[in-house]
Amino acid sequence: MVGTQSFVRSLERSRLSLTRPDRPVEFELLGLRWDLLDEVFAPVFSPSTAVALDLLGLGQAGRGGWSGSFLEIGCGTGVIAVCAALAGCERVVAADVNPRAVENAALNAARHGVADRVRAVRSDLFSELREERFDTVFWSSNYVRAPEDYTYGSMHERAYVDPGYRAHRRYVAEAPLLLAPGGRALLHFSSRGVLGELREFAREYGRHLEVVGSVELVEGEYGDDVVEHLLLEIGADDGAGRG
Repeated sequence: MVGTQSFVRSLERSRLSLTRPDRPVEFELLGLRWDLLDEVFAPVFSPSTAVALDLLGLGQAGRGGWSGSFLEIGCGTGVIAVCAALAGCERVVAADVNPRAVENAALNAARHGVADRVRAVRSDLFSELREERFDTVFWSSNYVRAPEDYTYGSMHERAYVDPGYRAHRRYVAEAPLLLAPGGRALLHFSSRGVLGELREFAREYGRHLEVVGSVELVEGEYGDDVVEHLLLEIGADDGAGRG
């Protein structure tokens, strides 16, 4: 498991994703075509987007079953945000710190006819969204932990590693604050991250983490290592020892 948690390996994956000669300008997912801009996380080179869609129950685009408002943090190409709108959400915000990702999400919203319901916003987590409330807040996170003192070499690396889990700390502490009554704050994490540390600082912030979905995959680049993907719900600590 140490290899799967290596931030150096994740940074190499980031570099290769940007530079490999077969990087497309369009890709297919869920039977739909999607635009992919330079400097944006490529779902075609990683299973995480498809896994997140399945964990959320959005794996069948356009089949309905959703309503209300949906915020996606770290939207990248905007696939998940667009699928939330296609599934029935009336108001969707696709947020990312990478300006190219914001542009990419807007392109895909227009491409799939939901630009009237999907707003793409440049935001460092919740920095531009603090006055809004949502029925669902979701982040498919950069769950590999980098050392506290690591400095990003590119905007693209932000999709792969989180130095000192600074972004995760902010998300766990702040995501529940943006919820409408009865809303859910969700986090896609995996065994490539350090779940024990995540639980520790969740307790520090008075939060509990509940596993509400999981799937195991053999990710080929790691040989026979099985990677477990988790959908975690973040809630206020109710004092019952949950998480």
